[in-house]
Amino acid sequence: MAAGLMAEFLAPGWWGPAGLGAVYLAAGVPTLLSALRAAWRDHKLDIDLLMALAALAAALVGSALEGAVLLTLFTISEALEHRAMGRARRAVEALMALRPDTAFRKRGPVVEEVPSDSLIPGDLVVVRPGGRVPVDGVIASGAASMDLSTITGESMPVHKGPGDKVFEATVNLNGVLEVTVARGVAESTVARMVQLVTEAQAARAPSERFSEWFGQRYTVAVLVGSLLAFAAFYALGRGYDESLYRAATLLVAASPCAIVISVPAAILSALSAAARGGVLFKGGAALEMLAEVRAFAFDKTGTLTTGRAEVTEIHAADPAAFLRKLAGLEAHSEHPIADAIRREIVARNLVPDPVIEVLAHPSEGITGRDAEGPIWAGNARMAAQMAAELPHLDGMSDGAQTLIWLGRGTQVLGAVTVADRPRASSRAGLDALRQGGAQLAMMTGDRRAVAERIGAELGLTGAEIHADLLPQDKVALVGTLAGRGRVAFVGDGVNDAAALARADVGIAMGAAGSEVALQAADVALLSEEMSQLAAAHRLARRTARIIRQNLIFALGAMAVLVIGGLFFDLPLPIAVIGHEGGTILVVLNGLRLLIDPIRVDQRRA
Repeated sequence: MAAGLMAEFLAPGWWGPAGLGAVYLAAGVPTLLSALRAAWRDHKLDIDLLMALAALAAALVGSALEGAVLLTLFTISEALEHRAMGRARRAVEALMALRPDTAFRKRGPVVEEVPSDSLIPGDLVVVRPGGRVPVDGVIASGAASMDLSTITGESMPVHKGPGDKVFEATVNLNGVLEVTVARGVAESTVARMVQLVTEAQAARAPSERFSEWFGQRYTVAVLVGSLLAFAAFYALGRGYDESLYRAATLLVAASPCAIVISVPAAILSALSAAARGGVLFKGGAALEMLAEVRAFAFDKTGTLTTGRAEVTEIHAADPAAFLRKLAGLEAHSEHPIADAIRREIVARNLVPDPVIEVLAHPSEGITGRDAEGPIWAGNARMAAQMAAELPHLDGMSDGAQTLIWLGRGTQVLGAVTVADRPRASSRAGLDALRQGGAQLAMMTGDRRAVAERIGAELGLTGAEIHADLLPQDKVALVGTLAGRGRVAFVGDGVNDAAALARADVGIAMGAAGSEVALQAADVALLSEEMSQLAAAHRLARRTARIIRQNLIFALGAMAVLVIGGLFFDLPLPIAVIGHEGGTILVVLNGLRLLIDPIRVDQRRA
């Protein structure tokens, strides 16, 4: 192309025709062959055919330079598009590079370095400070702060200890861990993320399917229109060469490149940005549907709350001594309340008093014997059985929290309240959704008093709280909300399968490591950070805006160029620059979504 331009404007010579011929061979022939293959194999006419025909027409009327410019810019534009779209696809696959190639496997006293892909469930691996976890597993011993940002998008380290799950490619910041392998590398969280996002990128959104459908039919219309334009110009006495030149200009001006590429450029970029931030969409359709959602319904337990009981208040003259006695009893129980009490005493660095002759009383409590004699713990029924007179505790009569009494014979030593608590991020996430104009609803099978306590902490109104619900009641409520507009249901992906299916968009919360949750919902939030949901909703709405921007710009630019080609003497090079420049602009506009601040650390910055 440089040789052709030099011969045209600086120093005429043989290199001019040679350079233009090389352009037609290097760019025109591959473009034409690609178009013919698409027409023969796939029975479709694509934009490559329009460009090849326009360049050939330009050469036939003595404007080989303009045709060469068209082919050069078209080839550069195609290369930039492929590079840009490849960047969107590679954004998630870059996670694969974070996977450690080797791991330190421990068998007995021997620790040896082995390939990560040789690990099988049940193996024990050692993860040293600063090292990445080689596979999904469960901590067998040790404790450390973990950087989970590669999987969940969380910027703040999370403390992990024995019994906690850890995921491949997350970073051990400061401790020595022994991890029992739960899944092989091929079935790891990272592998599933890459697979799900790859499938999502391959699954076309409705707007993508429409743009492809439109592009196919519009290409035929452009070919027919250009032939009619040639006939009209020729009939008006413009001459064969000028008529063919004008028809070629119209062919370029009306080509739908920018329209066809504008939607996938935005969709792929948004899917990649979301995945890097710990949000997996099951395709562009889920992304587009979430943009239309105006109401969010939430399961309470495990979604808005932590899903496990915690000690909320202690009513005793000496809380430390009271907890040691109570924990001594509860150390022998597998009840969730006992687990909450054990976690509380560990957090306070206390040692339980020894208790023997422990006996569980279903639906009542537990009894035993310590150094001072018989001791019991339980609910009001257990106290009545012991003939103990229970004191009045302010605020404890509404049933919003579980009350456990500790006593010795008829004497009450104190009480502790245990309850599920909201997640730390739940209120901020709900507030962000409400500020975005979303309607909210919390749904739970718990008692009304429990639901209202949690709802009050989350800033929900009475009308937004729905309690004492059966699974079919949740489905009916979701249906009622759907009658007013698009609705999303946020749950754990297991217990709320019917409600997830009934909603326009089903969203699984805290889905890292949960195969069922990843498969059940349209959208999976890999962390338990509720603000991710608001960020994902905002990303979906921004994607919809960028798609509209791209389509409006592409259609507007095409209309201007077509009018210029029909009613004014629009030069072919200007049509080429307008066409290819518009295509590149809509791609770049879509790629802006790659830097969308959906990651937790970016949102806090």
